Amino acid sequence: MIQWTSRLYVGERIGKKKDKVISAINNRKAILGVYCIAFASNPNNLFDIMDANELLFPHYRKTNVCIVGLAKGKDEAVELVHEMIMEVYTKTGDFNVRAYFT
Repeated sequence: MIQWTSRLYVGERIGKKKDKVISAINNRKAILGVYCIAFASNPNNLFDIMDANELLFPHYRKTNVCIVGLAKGKDEAVELVHEMIMEVYTKTGDFNVRAYFT
């Protein structure tokens, strides 16, 4: 099941298309070049960066995925993760991203 945080980070290249992208992901439609940033599936990591089309696999119907960011292209996704981690650390002095975004 796909969940969204109220503090969704959106890359500049997604911009005004944010609502359309979110709708496509929620309705399980393929999108080209969009990457989702989600809380890590491995508790030893902070985030997962995945192609939005990966969410179309049946596995994700049974798994909770909480999306905290959207980016156009992998490079923008990496930059967005960097910004997110720096904000969390600057404001809290810690790397507990789950507590910060929920």
